[in-house]
Amino acid sequence: MPPEIAIYDTTLRDGSQGHGVSFSVADKLRIADRLDDFGVHYIEGGWPGSNPKDIEFFHEAKRRRFKHAKLAAFGSTRRKGVLAKDDDQVRLLVDAETPVVTIFGKTWLLHVRDVLQTTPGENLAMIEDTVRHLKQQGRFVVYDAEHAFDGYKDDAAYALATWQAAQRGGADIVVLCDTNGGSMPQEIAEITRAARMALEARLGIHTHDDIGLGVANALAAVDAGATHVQGTINGYGERTGNCNLTTLIPNLAIKLKKPSVPAESLPLLKELSQFVDEVANVRPNPRQPWVGAAAFSHKGGTHVNAVQKQLRSYEHIDPALVGNSRQVLISELAGRSNIIMKAKELGFDVTKDTPELSEMLTRVKALEHEGYEFEAADGSLALLIRRTLKEEPALFHIDGYHVSMRSEARTLVCEATVKVRVGTERAHTVAEGDGPVNALDAALRSALVRFYPDLETVRLTDYKVRIVDSSVGTAARTRVLIESSDGTSTWTTIGVNENIIEASLQALVDSLEYGLLRARQGIR
Repeated sequence: MPPEIAIYDTTLRDGSQGHGVSFSVADKLRIADRLDDFGVHYIEGGWPGSNPKDIEFFHEAKRRRFKHAKLAAFGSTRRKGVLAKDDDQVRLLVDAETPVVTIFGKTWLLHVRDVLQTTPGENLAMIEDTVRHLKQQGRFVVYDAEHAFDGYKDDAAYALATWQAAQRGGADIVVLCDTNGGSMPQEIAEITRAARMALEARLGIHTHDDIGLGVANALAAVDAGATHVQGTINGYGERTGNCNLTTLIPNLAIKLKKPSVPAESLPLLKELSQFVDEVANVRPNPRQPWVGAAAFSHKGGTHVNAVQKQLRSYEHIDPALVGNSRQVLISELAGRSNIIMKAKELGFDVTKDTPELSEMLTRVKALEHEGYEFEAADGSLALLIRRTLKEEPALFHIDGYHVSMRSEARTLVCEATVKVRVGTERAHTVAEGDGPVNALDAALRSALVRFYPDLETVRLTDYKVRIVDSSVGTAARTRVLIESSDGTSTWTTIGVNENIIEASLQALVDSLEYGLLRARQGIR
């Protein structure tokens, strides 16, 4: 059996340096707990002493007992001209009381001379002295060789000397860092093999994604002998990010048959990805490999037809292996197989022999031509299928509406009036809102809730507007997407019209009608 690949997660440190990513202390503790449950080997918590947030994090983390992972504090080698035992920054690393300490040092002579402004010999002493001091304090030491690949390409002999200095000091793992993220896989593999020949310490890899090869470079290093990989969940990190662990881990386990996290954790991978995005307040990337919402989606009619007959024809794995699921998208590219599979997914009994199937397909393609996008609006698609099947009449009708805006005491007031008919009964309501759509939403709900109390739990959670064809200026069609929730599930509906208010009303009506159907008929 191949050696286990140790996963070192640096989401809380390197990942927090990504654009738009910021974690509170509570956030970092929640993520650390989840990473431990998932089964990563190391969790890098931050740089003790660099900021009050990391100081508090390590103070709180001391009270926790992780089941699987070892917590790591991150810092640098000692300053030039100062012994490690006398360096304040090194002392803070020891005071963090983590079982693992990770320090970085310089590999590239360019940095030694121009950044540290010291001699090559002193840099080697800084590395060896700091590692040895931390080992004497009983710590497991990970040495991150910063700019390892650029330094090696500039002066291979000196780069090797820096890694050997860390090994002499007692480093448990020497990690080669592609800090600038600009190396190619063949370079990574070649230099990793050279390090493997020159070192006895366990070898690790830390890559960045500046040219889109963060994961590929990490895998190249593993193939060349590295058994420790550093990265972040969802690829968070400085500039374009770090090696994405949600891509790396399944590649190791499923494609390369190299164990890392426990096998039972793989089906929890998508959930972990979404959890970290949620805590970071980052919208999930639907195109992420393995865990993205679109990773196993099928849109073209030929593809869907093939998947319907043989899943392996257009899917490299069963999505459930990583906690994902198959999606069939509906658009102008859809075929009969798309409609059948999507209808079944939405809870309708539609087969190739359903008489209304052709009508459904024709209707979808016509509406997509007008600017609708049903692949992003499952709620509206479900209603279209239901109406085509003529299962039952609409639950309510809008007989009229009016929206106005006026200024009162320098305050803009938006007001909407709605006339609603449910069976033979009618309701006429007026409501104010923060804007015309908000007022319309309030008036519509006020009119309907007396007939349908179930709507009390339905809330609009997101509202998006897009111009379908900007070439005609203000006369362009507007596409409105509304995301709604009943507290347990979410759905999206769509409206398209030259008038943004009318488009919004279409999406609102579909949202409420679909919410009612979910509550009353149990459709998904």
